Amino acid sequence: MITTISGTATLHHIMMMGDKVLVRRQEGNGQTRSGLFLPPTVQEKEEIQRGYVIKVGPGFPIPAVQEEEPWKDAEHVKYIPLQVKEGDQALFLKRNSYEVEIDQEKYLIIPQSAILMVVREEW
Repeated sequence: MITTISGTATLHHIMMMGDKVLVRRQEGNGQTRSGLFLPPTVQEKEEIQRGYVIKVGPGFPIPAVQEEEPWKDAEHVKYIPLQVKEGDQALFLKRNSYEVEIDQEKYLIIPQSAILMVVREEW
């Protein structure tokens, strides 16, 4: 199932929540090592896929250390940041993804825990 988001929902208006990551799937060349071409339906069913990280959430919230009514200071929530960053190339588990369409382009929302490996240009 694909959820479609349209209208004023351009990428700069979207904010990811918690440990969620927005990924644009990278299409493979669709060819096996022996030279056989695979149809797109076979490529989409692969368990491990790769893509580029477009947006990341703020991370994991840290509980407030207040004794009385911790919900009153919801403006100053602190987070443990995610390891993955925008622009990274990620290898991830497809089964943990949720497909969305934003302005006629398909993306995947995945939790950071589904990311197996990251390739980063600069450290």
